[in-house]
Amino acid sequence: MNAEAPMEGTPLIKPSTTDHPLYDSVVEACRSVHDPEIPVNIYDLGLVYTIEIAEGGEVDVLMTLTAPGCPVAGEMPGWVADAISPLPGVKTVDVQLIWEPPWGMEMLSDEARLELGFM
Repeated sequence: MNAEAPMEGTPLIKPSTTDHPLYDSVVEACRSVHDPEIPVNIYDLGLVYTIEIAEGGEVDVLMTLTAPGCPVAGEMPGWVADAISPLPGVKTVDVQLIWEPPWGMEMLSDEARLELGFM
């Protein structure tokens, strides 16, 4: 067995802390950030993989881009952190870009599919 393969049943995307009181506010903050090349917010595009919120208000975001060569690759994590940081109760924000699993069209929300004319 390949030592680097995920264990059977391990999710490809780490689960988010959806039961934390700040979760909905953090999602809305992510929805305020748009990919400049696509007229849809990054959350509905499926670029935000995981929102993890610790009891003390530390927010960790794992996200990706539509492609590694995206022109805003260096700026997008800062935009996301800037959107989340001012929220009441948030102490720190750490946004990391990851490339596995790679982003695909199947990650679009229904809202994004509608906005882009795929529905």
